[in-house]
Amino acid sequence: MIDSFLELATPTTAFNVVWATFGGMVIGLLPGLTATMGLALMTSLTYGMGSQQAILVLICLYIGSIYGGSRSAILLNIPGTPANAATAMEGYPMAMSGRASHALGVSTVASLVGSLFGALCLYLLAPVLAELALGFGSFEYFFLGVFGILIAGTMTSLEDPVKGWISGFFGLLVAMIGLEAIHAYERLSFGQLQLAGGIALIPAMVGAFGVSELLTSIASRRSGDVATTREPFRLSGQLREMASSWVTTIRACFIGIAIGIIPGVGEDVAAWISYAAGRRSRRGRDYGKGSSDGLIAAETANSAALPGAIIPALTLAVPGSAPAAVLLAAMFIHNVRPGPLIMIENPDFVASVVWIVVFGSIVMAVLGLLVTRPLVAILKIPKEYLTPVIFALCIIGPYALSQRLFDVHVMLAFGVLGFLMRLMRYPMAPLILGIILGGMIDQNLRRALVLFERDPTDLLVRPIAMTLAFLCCATILAAIPGVRAFVAGRFGRIGTA
Repeated sequence: MIDSFLELATPTTAFNVVWATFGGMVIGLLPGLTATMGLALMTSLTYGMGSQQAILVLICLYIGSIYGGSRSAILLNIPGTPANAATAMEGYPMAMSGRASHALGVSTVASLVGSLFGALCLYLLAPVLAELALGFGSFEYFFLGVFGILIAGTMTSLEDPVKGWISGFFGLLVAMIGLEAIHAYERLSFGQLQLAGGIALIPAMVGAFGVSELLTSIASRRSGDVATTREPFRLSGQLREMASSWVTTIRACFIGIAIGIIPGVGEDVAAWISYAAGRRSRRGRDYGKGSSDGLIAAETANSAALPGAIIPALTLAVPGSAPAAVLLAAMFIHNVRPGPLIMIENPDFVASVVWIVVFGSIVMAVLGLLVTRPLVAILKIPKEYLTPVIFALCIIGPYALSQRLFDVHVMLAFGVLGFLMRLMRYPMAPLILGIILGGMIDQNLRRALVLFERDPTDLLVRPIAMTLAFLCCATILAAIPGVRAFVAGRFGRIGTA
């Protein structure tokens, strides 16, 4: 850890941490931009950088984006990113009651605490999970991928999990396009040479998250007035608020880490689950009226979920959130091989990621306390000026990676598809997760069937695979209303016996 710290302690690192975190705050602050979109665009701009500095820029941008979304959520009641939707529930009422500075300060301290706790868990849990993953074989990776898509679909579409599963398995179908990896057989290309090369991840991501978000923003035409306040800012007040809500803070930290590790779920789900848990506590009666406790619950959880999402990306090559999926793709682009062997082949990289999260979190808090009010002026820029610039970046990013006009067409197609899916309330995260995990699921299933001479009964002697298979079945059954009612009734009768 000390060697990694000394390697990163350079003026270049300091400069990159500051500008990347600040850029992430601007991206998160602006409604219509998301952390995923920012990372997808920035990945192409880091192509010429060294692997360590490129990953540093992307992680700091990630941290800044998730934090920056709380600014517009509090001041405008418009979450800058989906992870800050729960923040708006308490932050905006606080701002409207003249406590905007207090709300901004509390969210900053809560985000710092959540991020640092997440960095600690990243340091402690990544080696353990990597060691566990060394026992994974083809069946284990197959069921892990399927479970990731099922749980991501369930958690991102709670009202109708089937929509989330359709989105995820459609992503798997997209991943099947092109030459398959074992025998190089051409699939679903319909005789088109460009499709034979497959669908690249970055154009699909930029389209699904970037272009679709722009189209949704244009269609909604949402705007609002910025809350203002002349209330003096005192950091001591925010620290006392955090101390008085220590139970909420600890609970939110653990919820954030736990949800972050689950493949494909992300910071927004962590924030809502933590907020719901706080609402059921004894302080929950004040929620919805401008409760600092509710603000702490949401912001601590979404910040803790960020390092949590990086843990499976590093150790299993399975992203814990949509932005972590872009980060995972960037690692492969920059010749970093995440997976179970990373602690053996490149242990210093994991330690470097821990320090990067720490550096980004500290700079995030400092910038948040210093430049929040000037940043609010960015919100007054008319959307008509920002949209063409963002759309141009969406085109430049995918084209810069491959110099193929086909990738621009893919991006536009996924932009329209993403927009239609948003209108029909299909979640985006499972779609991208399906594209990312498609190759792993396909190859490992076929490899396992070959290795075991197409005899799936060998699965019965593999406890990890059996556990993951059971979790897949349980996830499907739990989404069926009749099964949920039956289980609730049985447990209810047992509880009253």
